[in-house]
Amino acid sequence: MPTVAPFDLDGHCIAATFIEDVPVFALADGVVHRLEGGHKWSELHDGLLCADVSRDCKTLVTGGEDGRVLRVGTDWEPSEIADIGNKWITAVASGPGGVASFASGRTAYAVLGDGMVKEIAHPRTVEDVAFAPKGIRLAIARYNGATLHYPASSGRPAELEWAGAHTGIDFSPNGDFLITTMQENALHGWKLSNGRHMRMTGYPAKAKSWSWSTKGRWLATSGAPSAIVWPFTGKDGPMGKSPRELGTRGNSLVTAVCCHPEEEVVAVGYSDGMVLACRIADGNEVVLRRSGKSAISTMCWDKAGLRIAFGTESGDCGVIDISG
Repeated sequence: MPTVAPFDLDGHCIAATFIEDVPVFALADGVVHRLEGGHKWSELHDGLLCADVSRDCKTLVTGGEDGRVLRVGTDWEPSEIADIGNKWITAVASGPGGVASFASGRTAYAVLGDGMVKEIAHPRTVEDVAFAPKGIRLAIARYNGATLHYPASSGRPAELEWAGAHTGIDFSPNGDFLITTMQENALHGWKLSNGRHMRMTGYPAKAKSWSWSTKGRWLATSGAPSAIVWPFTGKDGPMGKSPRELGTRGNSLVTAVCCHPEEEVVAVGYSDGMVLACRIADGNEVVLRRSGKSAISTMCWDKAGLRIAFGTESGDCGVIDISG
């Protein structure tokens, strides 16, 4: 039976994750808490706006209202990646080989492996940044589409156009597709080999959370009374196909999703604080956490796929253990 170890904090949890095997909770007040032989914490920012864990789960990159971008690892001593002064850092991304990216206003910044920071100006606000699975190709979400850069070179960027405000961005794990969340209740995508468009619509609310299944066969998203899971099993992704709906509840919206690192299972968090585990193949579900004080804002599996760190909008965080 799943067990829940509550970890009550005070404030909105921006990111609940694991650094190595240590549960970590980054709050909007700029304090990063961890459960390592008891409750410990580090004051990183004067207001934290965004955070992203590295792909090897060894470091966390954070951005704040203080204009600083920091990286913290298993020694828990933060190192400064950049300081751009009195500007808000609205998005961060951790890439391969220690590279990173962040955004503020109309400028994206790429931090290359040698520590050099490259500024990339855009005519409109940079809403989000993401690195391709291999190499350091950088994708930027913006108004009316996305832009692809190779920050280490001086080549011209590739522009992908689609009308509307694109607020989040990510590559599929195989790098074949680029997906954005939108200000409207929809997702959009491009197949990068030929530029074909993918429209993913029908959401009653904005899809703010998404997660790729193991091997990238499925994309789970929030924004409905169920987890909307799009198939990416064919060469054309979800084009011409219907999504699966998992964990349907008529009285609560899905606010966070997180796919298991090895099995095709999705952890689904709701606006009332409940968490379910749903199997993609047949929709079977198990209750992992009953309703709480507020909406689930963030979740992450550990590398073994036996624990889930979760955070909420009011700080009633915790760790779910399914090993029993």
